[in-house]
Amino acid sequence: MRTAYSVETVRAAERELMARLPEGALMQRAAAGLAAVCAGLLRRRRGRVYGARVVLLVGPGDNGGDALYAGARLARRGAAVTAVPMDPERMHAGGLAALRAAGGRAAGTLPQRADLVVDGLLGIGGRGGLRPAAAALVERIPPGVPVVAVDLPSGVDADTGEVAGPAVTAEVTVTFGAYKPGLLIDPGASRAGALHLVDIGLELPEPEVEALQHADVAGLLPEPTASSDKYRRGVVGIVAGSAQYPGAAVLAVAGALRGGAGAVRYVGPAADSVLARHPETLIGPGRVQAWVIGPGLGEGRAGEVADLLAQDTAVLVDADGLRGLDPAVLRARTAPTLLTPHAGEAAALLGVSRESVEAGRLAAVRRLAERYGAAVLLKGSTTLVASAGGRPVRVNPTGTPWLATAGSGDVLSGLAGSLLAGGLSGADAGAVGAYLHGLAARRTGGPLLAQQVAEALPAAWRDATHP
Repeated sequence: MRTAYSVETVRAAERELMARLPEGALMQRAAAGLAAVCAGLLRRRRGRVYGARVVLLVGPGDNGGDALYAGARLARRGAAVTAVPMDPERMHAGGLAALRAAGGRAAGTLPQRADLVVDGLLGIGGRGGLRPAAAALVERIPPGVPVVAVDLPSGVDADTGEVAGPAVTAEVTVTFGAYKPGLLIDPGASRAGALHLVDIGLELPEPEVEALQHADVAGLLPEPTASSDKYRRGVVGIVAGSAQYPGAAVLAVAGALRGGAGAVRYVGPAADSVLARHPETLIGPGRVQAWVIGPGLGEGRAGEVADLLAQDTAVLVDADGLRGLDPAVLRARTAPTLLTPHAGEAAALLGVSRESVEAGRLAAVRRLAERYGAAVLLKGSTTLVASAGGRPVRVNPTGTPWLATAGSGDVLSGLAGSLLAGGLSGADAGAVGAYLHGLAARRTGGPLLAQQVAEALPAAWRDATHP
């Protein structure tokens, strides 16, 4: 499990550790890790550290101090290191002295040529975008030069991933002690590049955000036993499709059939289309362990959604089924409920603009989970899964931009609904479903069709359970 912690939590852990260490020891640990990653990048790109031209963008705080001490280590290995401060009067005194003692220098402007730029402007303390002096330095980074961000790309909000104005786009981010949510959640995640975590000895509580790995998914996936039959493995019901959108039903069933349930039951007007593609499907009402309702449902079928929500059965609600949901009805339910909106649908459920949801995805998914008392899977460039009650939000680490294609969400709904029928909680079904869905898309490559994602799900399941 990859875990992420808020700035407040990290700062508190740092204070506790610093009280037990000699002054400056924590910064030296961070600088050593940063320098090692920079040296490795230089060796891969140019074969050696000696003679490399390294530029440090230096802010006034500890982030700038980390960069300066790391620069001193690189200078001692023969790199030509130049520090360019955001504010020359507020550079970290100890770090600057160490850099100069190692043969590095400070300059008022960025050199025109560089092999590596180290972003030590703001780090995790920055809020509200870059100030003009910092933005001016970022704009002058030579094109094509790799950037290593110190703890967090400057201009990215560490707690949310929000980007307000100009921000650094790093090839590598070296973060200290713990991952921060903004490194895992877009738009900040897309600015962070490859992540390297430097362990500096922090003792941390429960995380605010977590991302599943293969082993976590394998531990959650339902596996049949020798005594299993199709009913004990779970039956998932699909209420989807319409005369206008019969394909949504076909794709939702395709995802459900490959999601581990013992049987899939379809109820709706697209039965002929479903049977033509998936003859394994049961047709018509019957007993199920979970329902999926909404993909391609069309208008005027809110009564079907209300009927399912009134049952004491797990329900996944997607797409057209999300229209007009009553928070009081969902909060009164005792059976698992999973909502799977995209940003536009989430905006409608919250009564806000789509732009505000996209800009603050973490806050939006938490608000949805608390307002509706349900697990919520917020689809998008970073898929997030939240549940009511303050548990960590899960960030999906798999996927590809090629998933932005018609019908892929229908496949995900069927898959997650099948996992619900197999006994997973709403949050687990959403997180595991998103993980497998993303793995399947990666296997398919692109451009891809939603049906191809469904067909690749068994291979993605095997990837996660037998890496």
